Amino acid sequence: MSQEARPLAAEALLEEVAELIVSALNLDLEPNEIDSDAPLFGEGLGLDSIDVLEIALVTSKRYGFQLRSDNEDNVRIFSSLRTLAAHIASQRTK
Repeated sequence: MSQEARPLAAEALLEEVAELIVSALNLDLEPNEIDSDAPLFGEGLGLDSIDVLEIALVTSKRYGFQLRSDNEDNVRIFSSLRTLAAHIASQRTK
């Protein structure tokens, strides 16, 4: 995928990834209620490390690549819906 296509692909994935998070974690909110730039942890969406493991599992099944727990970029990757979607867009095989 070209460098120019990645931001567009990530934008297109925002809603899909939000739906994936809401569904996987059984959240009591609509996917469009997740601010794409708000933190996924702490004061943002309020996720914890167990939630990240669940998101990583469903992401690997859906998009064909593995999010590894020992990846030093995980803090950045999971910092917001937008950064997660961008990472998926750059790594997906499906």
